[in-house]
Amino acid sequence: MIPLRDTIPARRFPIVNTAIIGLNVLVFLFESALPSAQLNRLILAWGLVPAQFWHGGPLRWLPMFTSMFLHGGWWHLISNMLALYIFGDNVEDRLGHFRYLAFYIVGGLLAGATHLVAYHASAVPTVGASGAIAAVLGAYMVLYPHSRVLTLVPIFYFIRIVEIPALLYLGFWFVSQLFNGLFALAATADMMATGGVAWWAHIGGFAFGMAAAKLIAPRPPRYYMDEYWPW
Repeated sequence: MIPLRDTIPARRFPIVNTAIIGLNVLVFLFESALPSAQLNRLILAWGLVPAQFWHGGPLRWLPMFTSMFLHGGWWHLISNMLALYIFGDNVEDRLGHFRYLAFYIVGGLLAGATHLVAYHASAVPTVGASGAIAAVLGAYMVLYPHSRVLTLVPIFYFIRIVEIPALLYLGFWFVSQLFNGLFALAATADMMATGGVAWWAHIGGFAFGMAAAKLIAPRPPRYYMDEYWPW
């Protein structure tokens, strides 16, 4: 299933969300211009490597932040930025620009911390904004439970576009991450050493987003635009 858009338009331009998307694209274009050897060194130095983190010095904290802006390929980038574009503007709309920026960064850091705990011995670098974006998805599900997501669904040789309740779409996404995360923990060390999806970063980010959304979101206004509306 590929999300196309949601049914709730933002009331104001998402400055922070747009800037985050732009920064991710610029960093990826820089990655794409590097020779293969230099790119590998960049990912190893600035990606999040659990084994290096637990045995590193003071600078070990920096990759928790920088890894949020690195991506492993075009599809990795496009899928992450599409999700952020669809759901991030509404969350920023509700939280406000500065609160949303802090929420996004903290969500990404906590997602990374969850990954570090789950795969503490892994020497595989992890990159991508998906942990922070998972926090955005968790917040969206809590703040906009009645929204719907216009979704492209391939069924055998046919493609259908349907509206799916956001609660169902995001709930299914989280459950799939949870099952895959549990399976990954049960995998052998050899399987984990080859790398893959950072399932527990997604789980940690989503859980943080759900827990924090209502706590930090200002209450929506409870007044009419004028004395005649909505009559």
